[in-house]
Amino acid sequence: QVQLVESGGGLVQAGGSLRLSCAASRSIFSADAMAWFRQAPGRQRELVAAITSGGSTNHADFVKGRFTISGDNAKNTVYLQMNSLKPEDTAIYYCAMDSGRGWNYWGQGTQVTVSS
Repeated sequence: QVQLVESGGGLVQAGGSLRLSCAASRSIFSADAMAWFRQAPGRQRELVAAITSGGSTNHADFVKGRFTISGDNAKNTVYLQMNSLKPEDTAIYYCAMDSGRGWNYWGQGTQVTVSS
């Protein structure tokens, strides 16, 4: 069993920045990939960004140029740097791990609220 604990969410004004962290209970290097998802009220959960064990990254079009995913293997932590935040970025952000069987481990989520 793997535990993922997110932190760093909060309330920020439009145009501001936040950095989310996801601490894993085991090596993220051993996972196939790590990712950040988000879910806004009344909407489906959507993939925001992902990073493979080899360091390749992928970002959703709606965050390209604003958000950056990164990982620190020594700290077993994945980050999501979020800049130029918009009110439509308001959501619960979840960290997930793909251990080879899809996104089978999830954190509890952290709330991000962007005011206009």
